[in-house]
Amino acid sequence: MLREQERHQWVNAKLTTATTGLWAEAKALRLLQGRGWTLLEKRWSCRYGEIDLLLCKANAPVPRLLAVEVKGRRRCGPDGWGLAAFDARKRQRLALTLNYWIALNPRHACCQLEVVLALVPLPPNHRPVRWLKVPDLVEPNR
Repeated sequence: MLREQERHQWVNAKLTTATTGLWAEAKALRLLQGRGWTLLEKRWSCRYGEIDLLLCKANAPVPRLLAVEVKGRRRCGPDGWGLAAFDARKRQRLALTLNYWIALNPRHACCQLEVVLALVPLPPNHRPVRWLKVPDLVEPNR
């Protein structure tokens, strides 16, 4: 059994991690909204997984849907700002989650779907957000 002090430190660490994750999502969302994207869902979840941010750009020549997986990191480590955390299992869960969301929201089925990984440096780091496109995550015929 954890001593009371160790348990308290563990709980505080978890709260800090959750708070920084929310901060990273908010920063990514602000940047995307500044580029004309409209938020559809934030932290949408189902039995398959969770979508951090789901946005649309309906005024584009071809309506676009953007799914964003946000990774906030304090510093660049051996995993390159969180790339290792987005492994094959996580990609598969995200693909299932996106397919399920689209099945529940068929009006968006005709949208061009893009999936990006947003690597958000956390304070005190002032580097820009890195956007990495995730190719071929969802079947084209959905």
